[in-house]
Amino acid sequence: MIALSSDHAGYPLKEAIKEYFVENGIEFEDCGAYSTDSVDYPYQAKKACDLVVSGKCDKAILCCGTGIGISMAANKVKGIRAACCSDYFSAKFTRLHNDANALCLGARVIGVGAAIELVDVFINTEFEGGRHQRRVDQITEIENM
Repeated sequence: MIALSSDHAGYPLKEAIKEYFVENGIEFEDCGAYSTDSVDYPYQAKKACDLVVSGKCDKAILCCGTGIGISMAANKVKGIRAACCSDYFSAKFTRLHNDANALCLGARVIGVGAAIELVDVFINTEFEGGRHQRRVDQITEIENM
């Protein structure tokens, strides 16, 4: 299951991703926003990230205006490795090499078509492990200091 969340700026993109999930039978938990009324992205990030950390969801997709603010907030949640991506290569390799568990997207940066492509590669790419596991473990070690 995928946790899906946004602030008001990311709401239209979140809704397009939600539609993609429904059309493709992908299970998700919609954590809001539920309109374009102003909401704060830090709390929206935390709602979805808490579902990932608890194990209820495997990954999170988070949307705000640029993807940057919501990624900063997400990365403050212990156990989250969030990546703000706007290109296919980064979305794929953040899964392959970093075992990222949250993808952050900027609704004012990329279009719906590109966003869906990034979501698709992100949720369908497995972590390679191997030499990359050591580095992910180092990230966790720093997080626990």
